[in-house]
Amino acid sequence: MNANRRKFIQCSAASCTTMMSLMTAGANAQAGLLLQTAKPEEERQANQTDEEKLPIIDTHQHLWDLVNFQPPWLNGAPANISSKHDPSDYQTETKGLNIVKAVYMEVDVAPADQIKEAQYVLELIQSGTTPTVAAVISGRPDSAMFAEYMKPYRDNRLIKGLRQVLHAPSAERGLCLKPQFIKSIRLLGEMDKSYDLCMRPTELSDGYKLAKECPETRFILDHCGNADVQAWRPVERQIDKPQHTVDDWKRDIELLASQSNVICKISGIIARAPKGWTTDDLAPAINHCLDAFGPDRVVFGGDWPVCKIGASYSEWVNALKQIVASRPMEEQQKLFHDNAARFYAI
Repeated sequence: MNANRRKFIQCSAASCTTMMSLMTAGANAQAGLLLQTAKPEEERQANQTDEEKLPIIDTHQHLWDLVNFQPPWLNGAPANISSKHDPSDYQTETKGLNIVKAVYMEVDVAPADQIKEAQYVLELIQSGTTPTVAAVISGRPDSAMFAEYMKPYRDNRLIKGLRQVLHAPSAERGLCLKPQFIKSIRLLGEMDKSYDLCMRPTELSDGYKLAKECPETRFILDHCGNADVQAWRPVERQIDKPQHTVDDWKRDIELLASQSNVICKISGIIARAPKGWTTDDLAPAINHCLDAFGPDRVVFGGDWPVCKIGASYSEWVNALKQIVASRPMEEQQKLFHDNAARFYAI
C-alpha cells in the first residue's frame, strides 16, 4: 500500500471514530451507510502514484500455442515455458500491470514455419482482441532468397522488423558480417524495417560492425546485450563461470551505443539471473545500458514466457521499476512507453 493511500485510510478511520462518539444512534446508522458507499473512480485514480499510472508497451512478447507451430528449441527448454503460451495466457499473466500495447517477437521457429508464424501473428493483430499491435518476424538474412522472402512484407506497416537469433548453435560466429547478410540488412533499412541484434555477449562487437555497415537501418540490441549478471558477482558467489568479463561487455555496449542507429532493449536479463537473484544482481548491467544509450534510446521488453525461467512477469516489471525508481519520472515514462511508441510508430 502506498504512503498516500495509507495516510488517507488512517485519517478516514480517525475521523470516523470522532464522529461516531458524537452522534446519536440514528446518525450513527446514517454514517455507517455513508461509509459503505464506494469511493468514486475519480478519487481512486487521483490517489494512484505516478508509478501505478505508468502505461507499458511490451516490445518483446513471445507466444506459442504448439498447434500452429512449435519452436524446435522448446524440446530442451525448462518445463515451465515448454507448454502452451497463447494470447489469453499472456493477458492473464500481465493483468493489472497496465500493458497497453505489445510487439510480438519471433520465436525462432524452424525455417519451414516462418511464413506460417508471420501469418499467425498478422491475423492476431488484425483481430484486435489482444494488446498485440505489431510484430518482428523471423528470417534468414544470409540467404540469397532473402529479398524475395521479404517482398510480401515490404509495405505491411504491421511488420516492424526482422530477427534471426545469432546465439543459436546453428549461427556461426561472424555470420552477421558476411556479405549477403549485410546486403539483406541494408535492404531492411530501405524497407523501413528494423533488425534485432540477439547475440552472444562475447560477439557484441560484430553487432557494432554490422550497425556501422548499415547506417540507414535501425537496430535494437536485445536483452541488454545478453549480459551475464554473474560477471558482477564476487567469484565465491558465482554459480557458473560468467560468459564474459565486466570490462569487455561494458566496452562493447559503449561501442554499440556510439552508433545513433542502435537502441537497447531492457529485457531478457531476468531469464539469465541465478536462483535467488536480487535487484542488486540485475542493476549493474541494466544501469550501464541505460546510461550508455541515454533516456531516448532504451525500451522495455517483457520476454514472456522466457522470463519465467527467472521470475514471473510482474516480478520482472517490479524489479525493473525498483532499479529505475531514482531516475526522473519522465525517463521512466520513456523507457516503459514513449520510446517504443515513437520507435515502432504504434
